[in-house]
Amino acid sequence: MALNVPGLIATLLFYALVLAIGIWASVKSKRDRGQSQAQHSDMALLGDRKISLLVGIFTTTATWVGGTFIIGTAETVYDPGQGLIWAVMPLAATVAFVLGGLFFAEPMRDRKYVTMMDPFQSKYGDILCGLLSVGPLLSEIIWVTSTLISLGVTMSVILDLSYGVCIWISATVAITYTLLGGLYSVAYTDIIQLTLIFVTSWLCVPFLLMSPATVDITTTSFNHTFQPPWVGSLTSDKAWKWLDIFLLLSVGDLGFQDFHQRTLSASSSATAKLRCYAAAFLIPTFGIPPVLIGAVAASTDWNQTSYGSPPPFERGQTGLILPLALQHLTPPFVSVVGIGAVAAAVMSSTDSALLSSASIFSSNIYKRILRPKASEKELCWVIRGSVVLFGLAGTSLTFLHTGVMAFWVLGGEIAYILMFPQLVCVLFIHFSNGYGAAGGFVAGLLVRLLCGEPLLGLPPVFRFPGCVLEDGVYVQYSPFRSICMLVVFVTILLVSFLTALMFDKELLPERWDVFHVKTTPKHPDSRQGAPQTTPQSAPQSAPQTAPEDEATQPMLESTC
Repeated sequence: MALNVPGLIATLLFYALVLAIGIWASVKSKRDRGQSQAQHSDMALLGDRKISLLVGIFTTTATWVGGTFIIGTAETVYDPGQGLIWAVMPLAATVAFVLGGLFFAEPMRDRKYVTMMDPFQSKYGDILCGLLSVGPLLSEIIWVTSTLISLGVTMSVILDLSYGVCIWISATVAITYTLLGGLYSVAYTDIIQLTLIFVTSWLCVPFLLMSPATVDITTTSFNHTFQPPWVGSLTSDKAWKWLDIFLLLSVGDLGFQDFHQRTLSASSSATAKLRCYAAAFLIPTFGIPPVLIGAVAASTDWNQTSYGSPPPFERGQTGLILPLALQHLTPPFVSVVGIGAVAAAVMSSTDSALLSSASIFSSNIYKRILRPKASEKELCWVIRGSVVLFGLAGTSLTFLHTGVMAFWVLGGEIAYILMFPQLVCVLFIHFSNGYGAAGGFVAGLLVRLLCGEPLLGLPPVFRFPGCVLEDGVYVQYSPFRSICMLVVFVTILLVSFLTALMFDKELLPERWDVFHVKTTPKHPDSRQGAPQTTPQSAPQSAPQTAPEDEATQPMLESTC
């Protein structure tokens, strides 16, 4: 197959359009900042909290409708071992945004936080917050990797262009416009990207359904035709695994900075909640086209196409099913349109992950730990440098060329296991403290690693019921991720309660209390129920104001 020149031209035109909108948004950002006298960091990270409701709904929805969302959904529906019932991402996102709107948007926005790590900083201090920030930073970098892989495989299949070239061109465009305009560029480019995703993905569907090599998808939904039914099945031995994945992709989303950056940039808590509810309604509608693409691919006799036999899943190319379907089941110009949908989806998620990682690093690590006295200009350059640094880090990981869903799940595990229970505790459980947070983080990381991770080549030490050996790899069919999350939650509560109790009862020396959780006064005569000293006998640390000095008090106050 030769280089698809028309497709390459169309892709470059799309990138030029996105870059132009990003540049325009950066100019608008500078103009609005000059009018409102807002600091550059506030404008770059949160748009000075003046992103309108409509634009906010677009950018919130576009952040979740990424390349992994589209390609991963099609891959799951087509996979003979899974099917539609396992394609939970659209429904999981709805649950995430409903929960976020009900419980998280209002308290976070009302307290005017800049990042999701700010409550940790307020309650536990700078150092521990900086250490905990490693978790969300890693999840954002992995998200960048996942989205870029989805675009790289699509463009390399349809355009016959080098996988590496496709990824680096896309990453360069996303880094550039995010660098220029911050949240303004991200939000306004999301409008055109989300529109392109909707239009182009639906344009491809009729051509796929009418392909002569494809039979009626309603026939293959419950009947074994070319492969098992694409609806899939859920047996009792896999029910816990399904629940585990659903919780990971729903509740776990609340542990991503991307989610909270959208609510924190709203003008009010009411607007933040409306964004969540609107996104919860809109996101599933963008999941319909990839579901249909996966169903069509499962209903196709691939021997009648230019792809030939055996089918993709027998060649180990299940993860490429969306670009393969576009290339072999539609006319060339339609496959080019399909690239536009994937490219737009990738851009809309990649830029969000880049800005989220830069937000956490600049606000919670650099400004509070490394350089507390950093000027606004210096912080501006740190934000820009962070976008480039984390963009390069995420792009570099794409050389692993593993499945799209593998990276998506790995990043989601960090958010679900390590960050979600921490966020719940710091916001809603008043007695949680720094000792509990540190203990929970270490316990969660340790237990998760001992559960094994095929992507990292780690065999499981903890083999829960239902752990079986398949093709030389141990597969856990128990909800081990949710178990790890509960371990973190219980550890935070237990360690917080015990440490506070031990310091209060003076079972541990007060000098060891680095997080200052001791609540009772040190001296016995100051405790509740102890006899109180009279004002006359109390030692005076400063002279009391005599009645005759009351006339001088206004003068003293004005001097202060």
